[in-house]
Amino acid sequence: MASAPLPSSVHPSVDNPLEFDNALSPSSSKEVTPTSSPALSRSTSFVGSNEDWGEVFPPLDKLTVFDFLDQFALPQKLERINEQINRKIQFQSESLKKHRDKVKLEYVKQKERVIKKTDVEFEKYRKRYSQGLEKVLDKWDDTRVVSTREKISFVVGVCNIFITGFLIGGYPEWVHVWYSVQLLYFMPIRYFTYHKRGYQYFLADLCYFVNLLLLLNIWVFPNSRRLMISTYCLAYGNNAWAIAMWRNSLVFHSLDKVTSLFIHIMPPVVLHCLVHLLDQDLVDSRFPSISRVKGVEKYGLIEMVIWATVPYGVWQLSYHLFITVRRREKIAAGRPTSFTWLRKTYSKTWIGKLVLRLPETMQEPAFMLIQYSYAVLTMLPCPFWFYHSSFSALFLTAVGLWSIYNGATFYIDVFGKRFQNELEQLKKDVAKWQNSPLLNESNGGAGHMEPLNLTTKTTTETTAIDKGEKKPDGSEVRERSITSSVTIETS
Repeated sequence: MASAPLPSSVHPSVDNPLEFDNALSPSSSKEVTPTSSPALSRSTSFVGSNEDWGEVFPPLDKLTVFDFLDQFALPQKLERINEQINRKIQFQSESLKKHRDKVKLEYVKQKERVIKKTDVEFEKYRKRYSQGLEKVLDKWDDTRVVSTREKISFVVGVCNIFITGFLIGGYPEWVHVWYSVQLLYFMPIRYFTYHKRGYQYFLADLCYFVNLLLLLNIWVFPNSRRLMISTYCLAYGNNAWAIAMWRNSLVFHSLDKVTSLFIHIMPPVVLHCLVHLLDQDLVDSRFPSISRVKGVEKYGLIEMVIWATVPYGVWQLSYHLFITVRRREKIAAGRPTSFTWLRKTYSKTWIGKLVLRLPETMQEPAFMLIQYSYAVLTMLPCPFWFYHSSFSALFLTAVGLWSIYNGATFYIDVFGKRFQNELEQLKKDVAKWQNSPLLNESNGGAGHMEPLNLTTKTTTETTAIDKGEKKPDGSEVRERSITSSVTIETS
């Protein structure tokens, strides 16, 4: 239901602001209902007006207090809006500045990290290059520019061949003396060398034990025929055949290889001279055990194997107790022995695979059984060597030629290819180092370095030597050329 319009006494007139204020004051006794609110709007007061601009801008006499208050409040609002905008701009500016500083700091950190990594990688390449070059030069010094020690070894090896051959052909009664003197020279060097390299357990191998038996037979027990026949079987058996098994080589510049060959080949050479080349009268007076075995008792294969098994068993038992058992922890830590070397060397052969398939506790007994079987197998031709000088000479010649062939293989195949491979590896490392982007960054993008031509330098040095050019003190040009090239390339 529509309410009736209020009378003029109740409805205040907009023409009188005081009445309008009194009507809106809370102290007014007259209650204003919601239905009367439309009558308060200014738009209704001008309904039916003929002036169109009055709809937008009311006339001055129609302005109220609120219109004036609104006009005064507008600048304040604009100022507040301006302040808000300024605060936002300042905040955004500070945020951008902080973000810029953060990005700049992160860039500096990344740059330092990259530069540090570049320096580390560059130092790694430089160090690897220097080490590779030093390694090749060390190998060069070991072979081409031979040291004083190796020159002495070469002279000793060549003189040993000539002196031994001269004594065998002209004075066989002095061969055992020459052997004993050389043994006093070689064994101390071998002892200190192997101890320095951690190979001291190899000094307990059978070959050293055979040399000890031969010394005892020559100088302490020349009348013991059993000691003589066991020494002969072990010398011509396991010791001589070890030249092929252990690949002993006649490499004159290597004192280690000359010593190893001496230990294996000289015992059968000495016994060949004592049994076949000495006068019978001297044998009867100086080595009566040889006369009795060869001329009176006539030992056969069975007796030889049996009497050779006795000292072999003593050595094998002692080796197992004092080396394998008592030094087990050190062997497990990496000290090499004959067993560990053979197990590694022959791991891919059928006999190595057969031993390695056994439980670990059974591998060493199996190795000892195989080693004894090998020793007995090499003893089988010993009666031919002992009673026939021609067979003994052929056997020693074959063994000597085998060692010479091993030496030739070492010089040509092993040493030559090893040096060539190391030189090629060095050239690859140098090329990789020169073409590395890290090197370009460290040079400021200046480009690659000039490649190192090792082959050309080596050819030039070799040509200078072939022409016989020498320094005033008599030394070869090659040593000067290599030293200067090292200084240039590593600086």
